[in-house]
Amino acid sequence: MGFQYIFLLLGLLIVPVLLLYYIAVKRQRTAKIKRLGDPKLVEQMLQGFIPKSFPKKYFLIVFTLGFLIICLANLRKPTGVMSSGRSGTEVMYVLDVSKSMLAQDLKPDRLSRAKQLLDKLTDKLPNEKLGIIVFAGRAYLQMPLSGDHSAVKMFVGAATPESIPTQGTVIADALRMAAASFTVKAKKYKSIILLSDGEDHDDEALEIADQLNESGIIIHTVGIGSEQGAPIPDAATGAVKLDENGEPVISKLNEVELADIAKRGNGTYNRFSNAEDIANSITANINGMDKQKIVDDSFTQYESYFQIFAAVALLLLTLELFVKEKKSK
Repeated sequence: MGFQYIFLLLGLLIVPVLLLYYIAVKRQRTAKIKRLGDPKLVEQMLQGFIPKSFPKKYFLIVFTLGFLIICLANLRKPTGVMSSGRSGTEVMYVLDVSKSMLAQDLKPDRLSRAKQLLDKLTDKLPNEKLGIIVFAGRAYLQMPLSGDHSAVKMFVGAATPESIPTQGTVIADALRMAAASFTVKAKKYKSIILLSDGEDHDDEALEIADQLNESGIIIHTVGIGSEQGAPIPDAATGAVKLDENGEPVISKLNEVELADIAKRGNGTYNRFSNAEDIANSITANINGMDKQKIVDDSFTQYESYFQIFAAVALLLLTLELFVKEKKSK
């Protein structure tokens, strides 16, 4: 048993703060009454009020607030895992986020179009477990395999060159990490979708593609860019990257390497043109693979108990309404 939104419980810190505030105000009020004159005489002058009602109302409101915060945090316990009753495969997205992916030979830039394609693929692969590897000079597991496709889209959208300080294009490392991220042991049910401009040649990537093919992993590649290429803009200043001679660095699509990786990986190569067409092509290949039964943790069923805390908060608030501040005449 635990809270779904445990961070909201930090709001409970306001309860002791409000109680300490009440104590401070009460002491200040007592000191003022003493300065006015004899406390008993001052009390007679204020006899139209009920002094003890204020703390009652105050405490009721404070504790109402506390129970509402606990209600919003949603105390719950798992009651079991619901079998999805679906069949699918495991697919790892391998996304190049090097600075060359900011080149604008594809509008608005290469990285944005790659993300657009991954969003479409995610919509077309509802039964697959998806994961994300991002890479530049190093490779990182951005998201492990999951059936939570809304989270997949969120992590794809958050991928930027700034997330990896080391620049370069280590396709081999990214493929190796993707292979290690699969959960199934059988020689099937596994695909990698690599999106890159392939700018920095990586000889080891072809060897890794051969090894992954032997282990039953299919590799599809998508070339993001153009043969003519484009300068690489700096995301912060907008200025283009220059070489040692002061000339703009032109980043060009390396189709040969990406096509070879796909061939060695028993998959398909596509140069990015239309996101919908490429998504349909890759989806058709994945749908033609053998499927396994998918059971996902994202389908865990829970029983919530927020209603109890909401009821207590409502009761306290109702009691507060019946606490009178003045005596009726």
